[in-house]
Amino acid sequence: MSGNTIGKIFKITTFGSSHGTALGAVIDGCPAGLELSDRDIQKELDKRKPGTSKITTSRGETDEVKVLSGVFKGKTDGTPIAAVVYNRDMNSSVYEALKNKPRPGHADYCWKTKYGHYDYRGGGRASGRTTIGHVIGGAIAKKLLKTLNIQVIAHVTRIGNIDADEVDLDKIQKNIEKNAVRCADLKAAVKMEELILDLKEKGDSVGGIVETIALNVPAGLGEPVFDKLDADIAGVLMGIGSVKGVEIGSGFKSSQMKGSEMNDEFYIDDTVKTKTNNSGGILGGISNGMPLIARMAVKPTPSISLTQKTVDLKKMENTEIQIKGRHDPCICPRVTAVAEASVAIIIADHLIRSGFIHPDSL
Repeated sequence: MSGNTIGKIFKITTFGSSHGTALGAVIDGCPAGLELSDRDIQKELDKRKPGTSKITTSRGETDEVKVLSGVFKGKTDGTPIAAVVYNRDMNSSVYEALKNKPRPGHADYCWKTKYGHYDYRGGGRASGRTTIGHVIGGAIAKKLLKTLNIQVIAHVTRIGNIDADEVDLDKIQKNIEKNAVRCADLKAAVKMEELILDLKEKGDSVGGIVETIALNVPAGLGEPVFDKLDADIAGVLMGIGSVKGVEIGSGFKSSQMKGSEMNDEFYIDDTVKTKTNNSGGILGGISNGMPLIARMAVKPTPSISLTQKTVDLKKMENTEIQIKGRHDPCICPRVTAVAEASVAIIIADHLIRSGFIHPDSL
């Protein structure tokens, strides 16, 4: 199986499955000399771990990380960094009855068709739980970005048909820590949580939009044509399970704008800046020094407790299923940590590739 590694120099390889022994990541290409501890990674993992509020799954995982290699006396030593999180609270029995009955909205049928033999428990390798590896890699990427004062923040801007009002950048990070939805508009957050809990009670789920912002990214990141910065960001975000759309800057709205409205005019303020940021900080695939802005559309959690129609692949006949187990009624709040991690990984890789960070040592 391929497709488990991302990055050209700063590389992240993730491993593990939902109900397997453990999950984690191997990070190769991190320069030596970066201060790093288990706590640095744990802080990021705590943002996505289950059981933190009424609107997340009740699966009782602490997601406690252990760094196995690549760190010596509190600093990276330039060798591969391996970190692992052990699964503690699995209930695989409910999936035995579903192993030949693909769940609607899940990748069960696709995986069975492609591989034949695969781990179907909890979605296996296709489970959202595998994003533990993303967050481990992203935690290290964030530490690298911090050396250049670069910050990556993700927040929920829509749940269902409830949109958040725009909030100033300086308030976003402070406000998202005040509610379980991780929405910067505190009034909208209350309505969003009510909607999520209402649908949870009905056995249903809901999706939304997550916006990721990267601040203080220098101009000049990204390569022409095939390794454009926005293409890499879009690719890593689309690689997150349940993401069905990505836009940069004004995104799809730009299709309705005139050139005079879309174009970001330049001006001088110590450095070159733009009056607007419809481009989302990227022009021609290369960063222009303005904040990077990417949004992703997250579909409703496919695991719902309502009765659904499917097929029995062993008997080759139509049937129905009712999914049991512990599932998030909305993925958006916890996936913010994954979005932050994913974008941080791409930026860190491009910083090294473009010479902003030395590949061997800080």
